[in-house]
Amino acid sequence: MSALRPRIHFTARQHWLNDPNGLVYAGGRYHLYYQFNPRANDHGYMSWGHATSPDLLTWTEHDVALPWREGHDVYSGSAVVDWQGTSGLGQPGDPHPPVVAMYTGAGDHHQAQYLAVSRDGGTTWAFATPEPVLDEGKQDFRDPKTFWHAPSAQWISVVVHPVERQIGVYGSPDLHGWQTLSTFGPAGGVDGIWEVPDLFPLMDQTGRERWVMKVDVFAGAPQGGTGAQYWVGDFDGRAFTPTQQARWADWGKDFYAAVTYSDLPQSGRCVWLAWMNSWDYATQLPTHPWRGAMTLPRDLGLVPDGSGWALTQTPVQELDALRGESTALHGHGQEVEVTPGQPLDLTLSVPFGSSLTLTFTSAQGMEARLGVDGGQLTLTRPGPAGVAGFAGTHTVPLPTHSSDLDLRVILDACSIEVFAYGGQISVTDLLLPGSPIHRLTLDGAVTGEVWTLRPVMPDWNDSAAGESAEDQTVGR
Repeated sequence: MSALRPRIHFTARQHWLNDPNGLVYAGGRYHLYYQFNPRANDHGYMSWGHATSPDLLTWTEHDVALPWREGHDVYSGSAVVDWQGTSGLGQPGDPHPPVVAMYTGAGDHHQAQYLAVSRDGGTTWAFATPEPVLDEGKQDFRDPKTFWHAPSAQWISVVVHPVERQIGVYGSPDLHGWQTLSTFGPAGGVDGIWEVPDLFPLMDQTGRERWVMKVDVFAGAPQGGTGAQYWVGDFDGRAFTPTQQARWADWGKDFYAAVTYSDLPQSGRCVWLAWMNSWDYATQLPTHPWRGAMTLPRDLGLVPDGSGWALTQTPVQELDALRGESTALHGHGQEVEVTPGQPLDLTLSVPFGSSLTLTFTSAQGMEARLGVDGGQLTLTRPGPAGVAGFAGTHTVPLPTHSSDLDLRVILDACSIEVFAYGGQISVTDLLLPGSPIHRLTLDGAVTGEVWTLRPVMPDWNDSAAGESAEDQTVGR
C-alpha cells in the first residue's frame, strides 16, 4: 500500500473516481456506486464503479455496475428499492425487490435521465430503458436524486439545471413517466454552475420533520472553488420552501457531491458521504494507479443554533469499532509519537476563550496545522510541487458560544476531517504529505484523547500495479 493511499477511506484499486452515486442499502449490504473511469487515471469513459460493505467502512470492490458505451456516458444519479413494484421492472420469483437506478445518460451535447435495474439486490445490473424517461432536450440537465414520498404516494426526483442554477422537482407514479412539479432557485451561492442536488427529511430536536435541500456549486465556496450549500425548509410533495438562508455544508476545500443513502435499515437514520476532492486540482493529484477518494460516511442531524437550524455531521457510529490504543492529551507542548501513516481519531475539548495549535509532522516537516483562536478555526496545509492551488490556510468562523469547544479530528494517510460543536461545523481537506505523518504536537490548554484506528481498506500493492515507491513521495 502506498504512502498516500487511505487506510479508512474508500478508494478504487486503480483508475479515476469522483462523485458517489446510487447510495442504497439492498440485499443486506450497503452499496457504494461512483463515477469511475475503468480505463485510465483521469476523467473519461464515465461508468458506475461498485463497492459493498456490511458496516459502511469495510469495502469490497466489484466489477463495474453500469459501463460506458459509445455515445453514452453514465453520469451521476441515485438508486432506490422499489418495494411496491411500481416500476414493473421486477419479475415473479425474484429473490429481492428490484433496485432501480435513475442516472444521467450523456452524449452528443445532450443529457437526459435513464433507468437501470438490478433484480438480485444491487449485485448485477441491466440498462432498463433504451430511451430516457425524463428529457428536457437540454445540453446540461443531470444528477437525479430520487426517493419515494409516502404522503403524496409518488416518486420524487430532484434534477439540476446547472447553467440556470436551478433544481427541477419532478413526480412520477412508476419511475417511467415524470411531470414537473416545481423549480427551486437561483438562490444562495450562484458564482458557479450547480450540480448534484439532494432533498431529504430530518427530524429536529422537537420531533418535527424538516427538509434539507442540498446542491453543489462549482465556484464561490468558502475556500474558493467547489463546495456544497444547503437550505432547511418544508416540502409538501410538490415544492420545497426554504425557511432560512443558504448555509455551507462544509468549510474545507475537499467536500463535493455529497448524497444521502436510500432505504437504510435503521428507521430515521440519515447518512451521506462525498467525493473528497476539489475540481481546482483533482486531475493533478500525484497518486497512481488510483486517483480520488471518498469522505468518511457521516450521520446527519439538525440542531437549533440561535438563527435557525444547523445541519450536523459526525462520523458514522460504526467508526468507534475501529478504535484501538488510546493516549490522553493535555496540551502545553505535548508531543505524541505515532506509527507513520497510522489513522487517528482525536477528541479534544478547548476551554472557552482559550486557544489551541495542533501540528501534524512527518520526516519532511509540518504537514498540517489546526488552530483555534479568536473565534475562528484555521487549517493550514503545505502543497506539493505541481499541484496549483493546494497549499494554503483555510479559515472557518466558529459559532458564538459561551461553552467549551469540542473538536473531533479524523486523520488518514492523505486527509483530515474536523468536526466542531457536535458536528455543526465540518472541515474536510486532503493532505499530500512529503512522507507519512508520525508526530502530533499540542500547544494550548486542551484535554482529550487520541485513538489509533484499525485500517480496513485492502492492502493493495500499488507498486505491483506499475508504481514505484518514488512515485508516491511528494516533493516540495
